[in-house]
Amino acid sequence: MNDTEISKFLSFVLRHQPEVIGLTLDREGWANIDDLLVGAIADGKSLSYELIEAVVDGSDKKRFAISEDGTLIRAVQGHSTEAVQRSFPEQVPPPVLYHGTATRFVESIREQGLLAGSRQYVHLSEHQETAISVGKRYGKPIVLKIQALQMQQQGFKFFLSENGVWLTQSVPAQFIEDSL
Repeated sequence: MNDTEISKFLSFVLRHQPEVIGLTLDREGWANIDDLLVGAIADGKSLSYELIEAVVDGSDKKRFAISEDGTLIRAVQGHSTEAVQRSFPEQVPPPVLYHGTATRFVESIREQGLLAGSRQYVHLSEHQETAISVGKRYGKPIVLKIQALQMQQQGFKFFLSENGVWLTQSVPAQFIEDSL
């Protein structure tokens, strides 16, 4: 497996379906690395601690974290599994944050706002460039400008993950405008 394949596999089992390899995540998303390796090998994936560590350390997006003692791993955010209910400290966001999506979703977003869908949070970025790259994953990208501080001042909660992704439960349509 190359780094991209390992990262996709880790995302799948650490964010969405740990049970497919018999893995258990705690409430904060931590899984035992030895259990991950056993499950991966049983699933036909050739993994080692060194390969996992290289993917975690080499990722520019810092999607995963290894515990200080080196025995546990987790996805930083993006969970859809009910078992994980990560706690993040509440933060005051900057005045504006960005959300990248595909143009085909814009009409629905204008009507309903941004909803977490199968994930626990809506993901937002401080940088338009990051939002563009996220939007490209889903088709022709569009960047939405979110009036985050205004939202927070009206009672919406914002959280900041370890890798710099801003999280909130939803973004009502009145706080969204097209950016690009």
